[in-house]
Amino acid sequence: MSGLIVPPGHGRKLTTKAQDVTFKVTAADGSASSVFEVVVPPGFDVGAHTHRHSQEFFYLLEGELELLAFEPTRRTRDTWHDWESPNGDRPVRVTAGGCMFVPPGTPHAFRNPTGRPARMLFQSSPSPDHERYFEEIVEIFAAGRSVDSEAVERMRRRHDVQQITPLRYTPPAPDPAGRSAA
Repeated sequence: MSGLIVPPGHGRKLTTKAQDVTFKVTAADGSASSVFEVVVPPGFDVGAHTHRHSQEFFYLLEGELELLAFEPTRRTRDTWHDWESPNGDRPVRVTAGGCMFVPPGTPHAFRNPTGRPARMLFQSSPSPDHERYFEEIVEIFAAGRSVDSEAVERMRRRHDVQQITPLRYTPPAPDPAGRSAA
């Protein structure tokens, strides 16, 4: 029996309009968990959602993200940015080394509110649920100029994703002076 070694920069990479996902460890490797490296661009907000059966772990390698992992006192459908838990928990902004564990059924979200990409390691169990989700979202995004929202909703149902607030991707406007946003 052998393990798996994946050198830096290796793994199957999927690129969508909103993020780059590199498969590091998958069900095909014999793993019960899927592990991905994800580049989260400025302006990306995955939207609050839950999974009935999956658990997830996010570890920030570079950049900053705002994270949420709790049931709020009141769910709103437009945004999760102002949610608060009964204990007073609020979304938290983390830098490299910050992490988030999400048990099944817990509302969670992440977004990149900065002007720079963030890079995270993302683990999802059981595999291959999220592997198939990422593969299918690439197909949906590649199918045409506009995203078929009904196809996205059907895909979410198949892959144990119950969306609460919308996924959004609004890249920052380019700086006319050519400076990068902070």
